[in-house]
Amino acid sequence: MSIDAEQDGGARSGADPFSAEARETTEGRVYTVTGGDWEDFLDDAEQEERVVINLGPQHPSTHGVLRLVLELEGERVTKARSVIGYLHTGIEKNTEYRTWTQGVTFVTRMDYLAPLYNEAAYSMGVEKLLRISAPKRAETIRVLLMELNRISSHLVFLATGAMELGSTTGMTLGFRDREEVLHLLEFLTGLRMNHAFIRPGGVAQDLPENYREKILEFCKVMDSRLTDYDKLFSGQPIWKQRLSGVGYLPLDSCLALGTSGPILRSAGLGWDLRKVQPYCGYEEYDFDVPTSTDADCFSRFLLRVEEIRQSLRIVRQCVDKMESGPVMVDDPKIAWPAQLTIGPDGMGNSLDHVRKIMGQSMESLIHHFKLVTEGFDVPPGQAYVPVEAPRGELGYHVVSDGGTRPMRVHVRDPSFVNLQAFPAMAEGGLVADVIAVVASIDPVMGGVDR
Repeated sequence: MSIDAEQDGGARSGADPFSAEARETTEGRVYTVTGGDWEDFLDDAEQEERVVINLGPQHPSTHGVLRLVLELEGERVTKARSVIGYLHTGIEKNTEYRTWTQGVTFVTRMDYLAPLYNEAAYSMGVEKLLRISAPKRAETIRVLLMELNRISSHLVFLATGAMELGSTTGMTLGFRDREEVLHLLEFLTGLRMNHAFIRPGGVAQDLPENYREKILEFCKVMDSRLTDYDKLFSGQPIWKQRLSGVGYLPLDSCLALGTSGPILRSAGLGWDLRKVQPYCGYEEYDFDVPTSTDADCFSRFLLRVEEIRQSLRIVRQCVDKMESGPVMVDDPKIAWPAQLTIGPDGMGNSLDHVRKIMGQSMESLIHHFKLVTEGFDVPPGQAYVPVEAPRGELGYHVVSDGGTRPMRVHVRDPSFVNLQAFPAMAEGGLVADVIAVVASIDPVMGGVDR
């Protein structure tokens, strides 16, 4: 809305096509403003042999509900802009109206391909404010789940990227193997996605029986199937020619734009928070951080395949390092649900636990009721905790005013930050290469829009 249109009551709205149109309603005057970014592009492209197009947001190759406004001169991209906001959920604001523990069920839905990383970063932020640490077994379980989650996320990158570039075989292989990960995660946590399993103080419950056999069997299957990707992609000349030299972003540009994860490591900097700022005991694990200096789409593909192999190394070490002990802090004022045992239907509390709190101890019932409905107090303060998610640095800034609910939760989502590198990668290239560039960034719009 223009200032002039507001000052003269919209009198000029009919005369000036660039002013906001106004209409009178029972609630007062309403202004309508549309398509500012589109008009700007059209103005810039006027009287030139250029065309401005929309790619998305409903498009099978934009990696989600992402809108790309492209200015083309022939097949060459002269200007590129990303338009976001089509998947806005308001999750950060919603956490202010829930207890600290209930917030886990919200944040796990941001980057829905990396739910366990959201849960872990958020929970560690709350634990930092509480000045507590999760038990050793709980930390090992967190590492195990996060690395399995990294594998599933990278498999989605492989599957969707292959599909967007025309390889339906790569798509079916990627989603086939992702199902193996999701089946295992369902066995370990009870859910395929949006687990709400990692919680402030530890994890919701211990791992099920014979988890070791299931995990090692999965690792064996993945070892055999990773060779398929090398045969189908890594050593395939068409795939290599399609991606090599495309989406080039050197190290200085990566640093200037704040990128992290595989994009930054593809430019030669081995920055991985698991190594440089270890958390959850990552300093005790033996793994490598793959890097490249090619800084293009092909190198990002190769890095993610290698990161899957490194995650399998860490998963095997988790199985060997798993110590006996509690999976939640020994503090009845924080641990919820501290005495959770699954009932015969696979859901809820067992009858033994219900019988105890309902029939044997009124104090236990009162405490359980208050802990579930009101939650626990968190001392005033603020904390920022980052983790190395599949797409880069995922950080949670949590603020407490001393109550049972967060005062503020703000997320540094890597997809959101990495997406601003899109114009630098795409401008000057071909419009067909835009698809490869977006796939190599691997944005998840649930995390971008939040």
